[in-house]
Amino acid sequence: MLVLLVVAVNSCRNSQRENALKDYNRQISAIGTGSAREVSQPFFQLLSDSGGGSSQSLETEISGYRVQAESQYRQARDLDVPGEMRGAQESALMALEWRQDGLRYIAERVRTALGDEGEAADEAIQQIAGQMQVFLASDVSWQTRVIPFIKNALDENEIGGQEIARSTFLPDQAWLEPQTVANALNQQLTGGGGDGGANGEPTGPGLHGTGIDATSFGDVTLQPGVSNRLPYTDGSQFTVRFTNQGDNDEFDIKVTVRIQGDGGEPITLSDTVPRLAPSESATVELPLEEAPPLDTAVTVRTTVARVPGEEKVDNNRSEYPVLFSQG
Repeated sequence: MLVLLVVAVNSCRNSQRENALKDYNRQISAIGTGSAREVSQPFFQLLSDSGGGSSQSLETEISGYRVQAESQYRQARDLDVPGEMRGAQESALMALEWRQDGLRYIAERVRTALGDEGEAADEAIQQIAGQMQVFLASDVSWQTRVIPFIKNALDENEIGGQEIARSTFLPDQAWLEPQTVANALNQQLTGGGGDGGANGEPTGPGLHGTGIDATSFGDVTLQPGVSNRLPYTDGSQFTVRFTNQGDNDEFDIKVTVRIQGDGGEPITLSDTVPRLAPSESATVELPLEEAPPLDTAVTVRTTVARVPGEEKVDNNRSEYPVLFSQG
């Protein structure tokens, strides 16, 4: 009887340990799968479909995914972890923490990335691309630490027939490149593109640079330093004229007009000139498709992005005090 009792107790303990290991694998696998399907997939789809939309809306939506990632981290943290799974647990928590922190970091910089501040926007885009390395590291941690630790614990206890889920957050390593992030946000790195700008190098020797000639709204040419009263009607548009003042062809030159009041979301309009020869001028038309703040003072800022090799940039930007009224 005593032998049978000992055998029964050991069998019960083994069964409990086996169930605990199976339960942990099932629960952490579900969390890892949810991180990939419920956070990563919609987050990267959001970036891909953003098209340079409202920076406030994009920041809010990314913050929503960050909240989900934080919830998944807490779920994992609160699991009942068998001793054999401690290594898997520590690695899983590290990966999930990296993901929530990465989403927070990106949400904090997306407004700047969508702005018209050439070098500031460039830096934010590069920082977002750099943060994709954190997502990649979380994937490596899951693949090379979480999964092997779980498998080893199951194997040592002779537990078979269990599925150990992968958890891949970064869908494509192309997201590590700033240009991929810029394209997704419908932004143009001020390093340019085309023949000479993709790597930020000047297109040739000699002078490089552009200068703004004029900014108009409808029939009114804006003047700096004075209040510009502009009648707004549906279909109104800004027109920006600028000239290549250097000795070389320049490519993919971004032109931006931004309307900023004392509060609220700024209105940003932009377009890109594919190519501009030396001494050639370009005219960019930017329709104002949403009503600006009416009967209140705002600042209209026109920016022509710096081209590679350009050193003098004070004539690349103009600011105009403006008061819009209903036309």
